[in-house]
Amino acid sequence: MGSFFSHPTGMEVVKKNQEYISEMNKIKMERWIQMHFQIKERETAMQISRARELFYWLASFYAVSTVGLIGRFRTTKRPGTLAPIVPLSFVVAYYADLAYGTKIHRIQAEAEMIMHNEPELLEWPSGLPTVSEIDSARLDVDDKIRLHPHQL
Repeated sequence: MGSFFSHPTGMEVVKKNQEYISEMNKIKMERWIQMHFQIKERETAMQISRARELFYWLASFYAVSTVGLIGRFRTTKRPGTLAPIVPLSFVVAYYADLAYGTKIHRIQAEAEMIMHNEPELLEWPSGLPTVSEIDSARLDVDDKIRLHPHQL
């Protein structure tokens, strides 16, 4: 069958298992990071599409309102009738920039600047939750459910 020396020792088996576990943990972490990156991409795409949809509605409202306000101005000859066009122009321009312009890139650049130059703004109140705090809260919820099962 083989000599005693041809079989791996216990330490060699443990070392191989540790290497295997380490590699599996690395792959698991890479998958987790990739999954969250793809989720964030999809959320961002949804935000951009939501901004575009809102822009279509605002631009339509702006066009109809502007035509109506100009028609009203022609009949009344009062310049104040055209006043709502100014703020509506800013709103439509903002959403046009958000939907089709470079606003997203400027927002990303500002976020990067904050991350590099003002990291104290990113700190959570009371710091990161610890495992013991999470477990304590979980046990509190379990106790409440056990003591008051009808109040779910």
